[in-house]
Amino acid sequence: MIDRVEQHIRQAIEDGQFEGLPGKGKPLNLDENPYEDPEWRLAYRVLRNGGFTLPWIEARREIESEIEEARSSLEKSWVMRENAFKDGESAADHESNWRRAVDLFRGRIEKINQLITSYNLKVPSGRFQLPQKDLESEMQLTITSLSDKLAKGNSD
Repeated sequence: MIDRVEQHIRQAIEDGQFEGLPGKGKPLNLDENPYEDPEWRLAYRVLRNGGFTLPWIEARREIESEIEEARSSLEKSWVMRENAFKDGESAADHESNWRRAVDLFRGRIEKINQLITSYNLKVPSGRFQLPQKDLESEMQLTITSLSDKLAKGNSD
């Protein structure tokens, strides 16, 4: 079935049936949402141009920002800890700081999971929902990502 449709489209192109169409050679206007209510189109455009968006989209941006900040903070603590070990400084002090950083990260992940729960209740469809964050997985992901960055930095 799909092959027949593609064959018809190719034949139409070869026959020139797509020549002379309005807008040919111009970029597509993707500003219009074909699924939005036409009666609300102007209102949506004004809000969009003013930098406003749907509350659940803004909530997702906040969650993503919180995740990045939490990961960045943990990365900084990890780097300080690793540098201290390399410099031969007291391991006890830096282990204590690392444990505090992990506790702070744990609290941030709990807060993020609360934001995710709230967000998931607001989204219009299940496909937009976010999974809860797992502390151990997030720590491993953050440290592995940092190790990869450092390895690339040392090889350049």
